[in-house]
Amino acid sequence: MTEVVGEDFQDAVLTDQEWEGRSFEGCDFSDADLTGLSTRNCVFTDCVFTGTDLNGSRHFATAFRSCKFERTVFGKSTLDGCSLLGSSFVDCRLRAWQLRETDLTLVGMGRADLRGLDLRGIRFREANLVECDLRRCDLREADFTGARLLGARLAESDLREARIDADALVQANLKGARVDTMLAIAFAAAHGLRID
Repeated sequence: MTEVVGEDFQDAVLTDQEWEGRSFEGCDFSDADLTGLSTRNCVFTDCVFTGTDLNGSRHFATAFRSCKFERTVFGKSTLDGCSLLGSSFVDCRLRAWQLRETDLTLVGMGRADLRGLDLRGIRFREANLVECDLRRCDLREADFTGARLLGARLAESDLREARIDADALVQANLKGARVDTMLAIAFAAAHGLRID
C-alpha cells in the first residue's frame, strides 16, 4: 500500500483520478478539486476536506477515519462498503449521496440535510445526529444504537426493522414514519404507555 503522510493537497486539481490501495494520514485536501475521483481499498486517517469538491466521486471499500469534512460537496458521489468511523461533517452538501453497506459509526452529522436518501442498512451507531433532517428517507434495517437523535426529523421515513434506542424514540420527530410492530411497541413503551 502506498503511504502518504502529512502532505498538503490544498487547492490541488486531481479530477477523475483513480486511486487504489493508497493510505493518506494527516493530509490536507482543503479546497481541492477531486471531482470524479475513484478510490478502492484506500484509507484516509485524520485528513481535512474543507471546501473540497468530491462531486461525482466513487469510493469502494475505502475508509475515512476521523476525517473532517466542512463545506464539502458530495453531489452525486457514491460510497460502497466504506467506513466513515469518527468523521465529522459540517455544512456539507450530502443530498445526492448514494450509500451502500457503509458504516457511519461515531460520525458527527448534527444538522445535516439527508432528506430523501436511501440509507437502508446503514450503521449510525453512537452517531451525533442532533437536529439532522432525515425526512422521507429509506431507513429500513438501519442501526441507530446509541445514536443521539435529539430534534432529528424522521417524519415520513421508513423505519421498518431499524434499531433505535428508547431515548431516541422520545427525542426525535417521527410523525408519519412507517414502522413495524416491534418498533411501534418500543415507541409506545418509550412514551410511558402500558402494553398488555
